[in-house]
Amino acid sequence: MMPTAKAPVPLFVLRYGLLGLPLAFAALPIYVHVPKLYAEQAGLSLALVGTILLLTRIVDALSDPLIGWVSDRFLSRRGLVALALPLLAVGLGGLLAPPPGAGGLWLAGLLVVVTFGYSVATINHGAWGAELGESSDMRTRLVAAREGFGLFGVVLAAALPGLLATTLDAGLARTGGVFVAVLGLVALVSLPGMPAGRRPVARPESPWAALRGVLADRPFAALLGVFALNGIAAAVPASTVLFFVADVVRREDLSGLFLAIYFLTGAAGLPVWVSLARRVGKARAWLGGMGLSVAVFAWAVLIGPGDTLAFGILCALSGLALGADLALPPALLADQLARRPEGRAGACFGWWAFVTKANLALAAGLALPLLGCLGYAPGARHAAATEALTAVYAVLPLVLKLMAAFALWRWRRIMEGEMQ
Repeated sequence: MMPTAKAPVPLFVLRYGLLGLPLAFAALPIYVHVPKLYAEQAGLSLALVGTILLLTRIVDALSDPLIGWVSDRFLSRRGLVALALPLLAVGLGGLLAPPPGAGGLWLAGLLVVVTFGYSVATINHGAWGAELGESSDMRTRLVAAREGFGLFGVVLAAALPGLLATTLDAGLARTGGVFVAVLGLVALVSLPGMPAGRRPVARPESPWAALRGVLADRPFAALLGVFALNGIAAAVPASTVLFFVADVVRREDLSGLFLAIYFLTGAAGLPVWVSLARRVGKARAWLGGMGLSVAVFAWAVLIGPGDTLAFGILCALSGLALGADLALPPALLADQLARRPEGRAGACFGWWAFVTKANLALAAGLALPLLGCLGYAPGARHAAATEALTAVYAVLPLVLKLMAAFALWRWRRIMEGEMQ
């Protein structure tokens, strides 16, 4: 059931997109703050914390396609999101405020709870938007609203611990409380009265057959490949930007400002990409975003010590390109799903979530060892070290972006062939 004429479309889009704020909020502390919190405050060894995080991330990523398959068979998208949110609230709230004596079992158990709740919520939130969009433009607007609110959620999660307290443990405990309150309020605004999404369809097929069947769809598999290449290209500089700011620009004190510029420009630029997609098509608009990224990475090669203003402008332009990466790929996927009557949006978004998480792992696994092999170590500022850092931060993503652009061009050819 689609939104009726009585409900203003902008309000419907905002209500759907608003849920992206707490979902993005939840992701950042797990990756940024939890390792430091449990190593310093809970007294766990770095080896134990790292092992627990690695194992839960592997299980989390591998389970996403299966969660997507299950989601296509039980309950509505809205119902599954509603069931996942309490798990997310309990898991993250407890994770950020561990009781005295909390150890590895507490960390591992709550990571499983929070990552499972997060996966169910995000996969079904994405599939829900794909199913509710009644036109190509509406699907783009729904995705842009979700990703725009998500960017504000990331900024909020990054800023709150330092604003709420002077110590990490107190700041994170209060941040967890704020998160639970925000999640509850957003759920009350976003869920009641909204269309439930497509009804689940029971099929006599195994999960592996269904998931293989989704990947056998050539346009989807090709788009997933473009998304993977482009995602790694974006994740490499994300994994190395703080090193670049500290040892190339040499303004580590401005790291927070640079990141805020990046995320806020990304959110502000989303309407630009929605408008451009409406005029020239989503694939062409995404190619334009990739072209902007290539130009930004080429410019980054020229950045040196003290180039604060230049790097700030570079962050703004790369943030603008980020808007294209956030809004257009899921909107293209939603358009593909709209042409498929079999209703496997959950399985498709399950694979999408798997690739998103794999991109982050692959980028870190590629970029950080490569830096070491090239002779860079944190704090090293001699010419060979900074040249190696610049090559990994700027040149490697540039090459990967060009590869992604070529793959996207080929995907357009595949789609043209499918439609003939």
